Amino acid sequence: MTGKEKEALRLRASLIMERLAEAIPEPRSELNYNSPFQLLAAVLLSAQTTDRRVNEVTPALFAAAPDPESMAALGPEGIYQHIRSLGLAGGKSRNLAAAALQICRRFGGRVPDTFEDLTSLPGVGGKTARVVLNVGFGRPEIAVDTHILRVSRRLGLTVSSLPDQVSRDLAGLIPEQHLLNAHHYLLLHGRHTCRARSPLCQHCCMQDLCTSPDRKFTEA
Repeated sequence: MTGKEKEALRLRASLIMERLAEAIPEPRSELNYNSPFQLLAAVLLSAQTTDRRVNEVTPALFAAAPDPESMAALGPEGIYQHIRSLGLAGGKSRNLAAAALQICRRFGGRVPDTFEDLTSLPGVGGKTARVVLNVGFGRPEIAVDTHILRVSRRLGLTVSSLPDQVSRDLAGLIPEQHLLNAHHYLLLHGRHTCRARSPLCQHCCMQDLCTSPDRKFTEA
């Protein structure tokens, strides 16, 4: 890619962010939580599960175990009783109990705030770590999920299908003032408008920028 092409792509990314900022004035997680630990737990539980389903089980779970100490004491079996309606409940219960125990033993009961420390916890991959850093600690991280991957490719911001590479591509294109909210701008746009099936293209603020063959609107 030439310098001019790179600059044109940065301008495109800036325009996309400006439009999303106008369309989504309150970009925030749709998971319910009251602390960085509860956020971490909710994100762990959200794998292959909708935020809505996670929000249905976490009130009782967090009432029983609101912090790492009580979650570790609850253990895999106790956690499972609260989340058994979720997919992959057995593995999630084990990972959450183990992560809570390590947070107590290694980090003094506080959720670590570095990528390396977060990804050292059981069940915590790069996406989960970036969500916690962005949402829980206000870091300009872009966690790439299926929605962000789809939107970024449809809008021509990346050609990669690898989440880590897409995260790097976006970080290199999006203006600094939008980096903090970029994760939720793209995620929420993908979840509610630029959907995988039946995208609401007629309501999209990026109609003139979309290069996807999946688009459904009719050009004038």
